[in-house]
Amino acid sequence: MSTLPTAASRHLPSPGHRLPVSTYRLQLGPDLSFADAERLVPYLAGLGVTDLYLSPVLEAAPGSTHGYDVVDHTRISAVMGGREGLERLCTTAHEAGLGVVVDVVPNHMAVPTPTWHNRALWSVLKDGPDSPYAGWFDVDLGSERPGILMPVLGERVGAALAGGELRVEQMVVPSEPELGEQPVLRYYEHTFPVRPSTEHLPLAELLERQFYRLSYWRVADEELNYRRFFDVDTLAALRVEDPEVFDASHALLLDLMRSGHVDALRIDHPDGLADPRGYFERLDEATGGAWVVAEKILEGEETLAPDWPAAGTTGYDAAWRINSVLTDPAGSGALGTAMTEIAGDSRGELAEMITDAKRQIISTSLYAEVHRLATILRELCDEDVRLRDHTYRSLEDCVVELLVAFDRYRAYVVPGEPAPQMSERVVREAAEEARARLDEDRHETLDVVVDLVLGREVGSAGRTQDARRAELIVRFQQTCGAVMAKGVEDTAYYRWTHLVSLCEVGGSPRRFGISVDELHAWVAQTITAHPATMTAGSTHDTKRGEDVRARIGVLSEYAEEWLALVRRLREATADIRPADLDGRAENLLWQVLVGTWTDSDPMTADRLRGYLVKAVREQKSWTTWTDPDTAREDALLGYAAALLEHPAVVEALTEWERTTADAVRAAVLGSKLLQLTVLGVADVYQGTEVTRTSLVDPDNRRPVDFTELARQLDRLDDGATPGTLDEVKLALTARALRLRRREAAAFVGASSQYLPLPTSTGHAIAFARGDDSGPRAVTVVTRLARGLDALGGFGEHSVVLPEGRWRDVLTGREVPGGSCRLADLLDPHPVALLERADD
Repeated sequence: MSTLPTAASRHLPSPGHRLPVSTYRLQLGPDLSFADAERLVPYLAGLGVTDLYLSPVLEAAPGSTHGYDVVDHTRISAVMGGREGLERLCTTAHEAGLGVVVDVVPNHMAVPTPTWHNRALWSVLKDGPDSPYAGWFDVDLGSERPGILMPVLGERVGAALAGGELRVEQMVVPSEPELGEQPVLRYYEHTFPVRPSTEHLPLAELLERQFYRLSYWRVADEELNYRRFFDVDTLAALRVEDPEVFDASHALLLDLMRSGHVDALRIDHPDGLADPRGYFERLDEATGGAWVVAEKILEGEETLAPDWPAAGTTGYDAAWRINSVLTDPAGSGALGTAMTEIAGDSRGELAEMITDAKRQIISTSLYAEVHRLATILRELCDEDVRLRDHTYRSLEDCVVELLVAFDRYRAYVVPGEPAPQMSERVVREAAEEARARLDEDRHETLDVVVDLVLGREVGSAGRTQDARRAELIVRFQQTCGAVMAKGVEDTAYYRWTHLVSLCEVGGSPRRFGISVDELHAWVAQTITAHPATMTAGSTHDTKRGEDVRARIGVLSEYAEEWLALVRRLREATADIRPADLDGRAENLLWQVLVGTWTDSDPMTADRLRGYLVKAVREQKSWTTWTDPDTAREDALLGYAAALLEHPAVVEALTEWERTTADAVRAAVLGSKLLQLTVLGVADVYQGTEVTRTSLVDPDNRRPVDFTELARQLDRLDDGATPGTLDEVKLALTARALRLRRREAAAFVGASSQYLPLPTSTGHAIAFARGDDSGPRAVTVVTRLARGLDALGGFGEHSVVLPEGRWRDVLTGREVPGGSCRLADLLDPHPVALLERADD
């Protein structure tokens, strides 16, 4: 093993800054305050983590359950305990040896109800260009009309006026109490400011004179004029690229870092920013080089931009590979048959499904963003005689096809800089795909669009530094990310039901499993550049928790049996199945049922119904959030609830759980151990030290019984032998985290090393982690356990351990280095984590 090259130092914290070894993600909110978290510190320190990883802590919109809808950057969340409570939590954590990582939301703020909760936005709506916050939001305030669109009306504005639902009242605005009573515009629970000196105008004229435009909510998708977080109208984007906005929106967090309370940061959705690299450079300078990771979705073999001064990603790139290496490619055929029979889709349709989903999103919820791009392009062409003959419609057609063809979140072209070679390749590959879908008459227009998007000279000479051209470059990339997120992850991945464990945030369902060698190669590449990146199994954004994915993934090992079982169950429940049941929803439902069928954390009818409503509306095939088919939804939900109690289903899935228990055990424990040891800083999402049946948010934010977890951990530490899957997972998690803490240099940082170990079978994955002194820990996991049945177990298959003596942290058994029978090593558990025993 060789040490890392010095190039990795750009992605490590500067001397004097904390480098986490492992983190524990806490979802703070009304049900988990700073004081509650403070009481968990002894348990988490005992579990073995080195750092607390907190969800956003700034003041959020009323009723927020996640904290990403910030309303005030100058205050810590009052409902969680305020700054005093946060500082007490940080002090207690530090006294226990734990660092503190905080989630930061730089891209957007909430558009809350009432609006005055966001003082900055209230000021802009009230005073327009004269507001001290006029430069904060990504909206053009240069003219009074039409104003910032506020799409809150339940009917068109004319009807709202005629019905008397809009009225001017006097009130003391809680965010401006010093002004006393002032006029406000009320619409049910909504409150908006009234521009000074317009309060006495007739109501219709008063509306016309505001710096905002009240509208019917359906207007938003077509005419919204502020940049959003994807297509969420209630999250307005910030211009954090402006140094003043950066300073103001980060002042409190940076102050907490300077005072030593906060040690490191996790950055939410940097791809939405105008200049991600510039943001990380500014943050790196402001923090003096703290450990910072980016919530970056890397598509396929994409790698993190090497010029970002960030430690790495938040771990989706690790999560999908860990899941995929434990997925059996041989199961693709039978599971494809099930999908065809139930959903009507064939295995070759994913690419077409993604294209259709993107096109649907572009023409509906993101049309306003696409229209804005086409408008900028038209203005640029109108201003240049050499480009004037490219019509709006031709430009819009080219933009649409380019966005549909784009295969990642953005290309990282920076205005005023030559496009990097990789960026140019990505854009031009998308352009070639778009060209095939466009009429020949549009090809010349496409060339113009591509050159403008890449910042190249096109049209009249000397215009590459034009501000509107720079805006186009930035907005095109911001729109690419929104189309990918909403079209692929939030639409196509709910439609594609081949094996739904593969359809995950940052996942790659085009690949039905990867090889062990591919995993080794990816780790080796990643650790060279980003040795302190994060790995994750579950997050607050995953569509299914790690254990649900593991259980569903086991279907790939029992694909023929699963196909036969589903056929029988569909026949047994035909009398209660709705006549118009959507096939994709049904195939998803069967897989979710088997993924959550366990006594340790049983699925409830209410949780299942909540999940299915979100899944089918995100699918956007026959029901949506904006136009729900409630009658058909109710039929689906009733059917799903009935399946939980149907005798044939209960008997069959209970038997299935018994039949697949060994394979599930291997998959659950194997995925956890890989995630905890394979690379970088390992994160444990709250509660996942035992098995959970968590589905997409808000289900994955359910309360965790930490008292019971602490009791179980104490019992294991007192010498109890772990027997149930929950107990073994808890013991494995704790002992892996503690080993990481003892051998930190082997797992994270400049001297950490990764060495694949040879095995004589593809049913095992083995590697060593080490530092400059050599190997310090060994991971061995069972892969595709069901396939061992036909072989009668591991037999004489072996793994070659590094020299020396090794101790299994789960069993205490010692083994010598060299060739070791897997059957001996992986007994009684399907995984082994070894530490050096000869020091």
